[in-house]
Amino acid sequence: MQIGIIGLGYVGLPLAVAFAEAGCEVVGLDVDAGKVEALNNHRSYVEDVPSSALEPLGARLQATGDYAELAGCDAVVLCVPTPLSDSREPDLTYLLESAQALAQVLRSGQLVVLESTTYPGTTRDRLLPILEASGLTAGSDFHLAFSPERIDPGRTDYTVKTTPKLVGGVTAASTERARELYEQICDTVVVLSSPEAAELSKLLENIFRSVNIALVNELSQLCDRLGIDVWEVVEAASTKPFGFMRFDPGPGMGGHCLPVDPFYLAFRARQLDFYPEFIELAGKVNQAQPGFCVERIERALNGVRKPVNGSRILVLGVSYKGGVGDVRESPALKIVGRLQDLGAEVSYHDSFVPELPGHGLASVELEDGLRGADVVAIVTAHPDVDYEAVVAQAPLVIDFRGITRTIDADNLIRL
Repeated sequence: MQIGIIGLGYVGLPLAVAFAEAGCEVVGLDVDAGKVEALNNHRSYVEDVPSSALEPLGARLQATGDYAELAGCDAVVLCVPTPLSDSREPDLTYLLESAQALAQVLRSGQLVVLESTTYPGTTRDRLLPILEASGLTAGSDFHLAFSPERIDPGRTDYTVKTTPKLVGGVTAASTERARELYEQICDTVVVLSSPEAAELSKLLENIFRSVNIALVNELSQLCDRLGIDVWEVVEAASTKPFGFMRFDPGPGMGGHCLPVDPFYLAFRARQLDFYPEFIELAGKVNQAQPGFCVERIERALNGVRKPVNGSRILVLGVSYKGGVGDVRESPALKIVGRLQDLGAEVSYHDSFVPELPGHGLASVELEDGLRGADVVAIVTAHPDVDYEAVVAQAPLVIDFRGITRTIDADNLIRL
């Protein structure tokens, strides 16, 4: 079986490797010529896929920038980015452009699956008409389904194989074709009644997390005013064996899904004259959390009679989560940018992120960064940092991740 994968990033590349390891011939397509060259030379640029996993695949995984090479595929999976615009509305540019190019080479009998996260109705209302402009009819000439990606970068306990896969097609036959496709690489495939149900299921997964993270983030601000340790409260509540699920506060949300998904659903809801105030409020709370962290840094410096302007601030970790180099929607970027706007001399250390071109910064060695820093802000807790040593060396440390909960020091402040 020959599989085409459009978009070879954090989602598409692991999927391509999984199909190739299952014995399929995979044609990976990306508009980035650098990615195409790297893959054809067995070099990975995605942390979850080591280069050592590519070479054994040999000719079973080939990368290209030419849509014509997808014409011979039995199935084509779209894994392109679906970001938010500057106005926090869905930007489907990559998806629509990919669909238009695919329509030019679409042939009878092919299965097309959308994996990119989006709002309910996208597969049927936006993707289907573009593909049918080829002259083929969905459900009879070709098949169309939605199957949300569930990739969690850096995670090893749940993989493409072990994470249950949701599928929903525009017809029963399309759903069955999608089920057969993913059964080659997934232990469990869950069949849904429609692409809309599958689209909304993915949004619910992440909005559930967004709402609960917003709750504990708001609680952290209240605890700050009450003078109560929010981490102690969360850990105490977590001892209850039923009716409670732990979520930790932090500097905000990042990644390719959690900060984006609530706005996707809110956008679709507004089209139906429905206003999901609860969901939108959670998004607003999480978007505002980096600002609260900057305020905490300001107050900490004021406590030692120093202004932000001119102070040397070392930020530890700028990716959106520990152990990965992904900076998409990372709250650290907002924190760094705001501190720079306030006149601080900002540096950062992150062994997973060598540069932040948009902020004119490159990662510094930890020892160099600690030397002369007025305050160290732990924004992302990476596993390769000795936080006890950081607290011992820095004059002032602010921990927004709770990684120092076992450390007791006068120069340490926690969220």
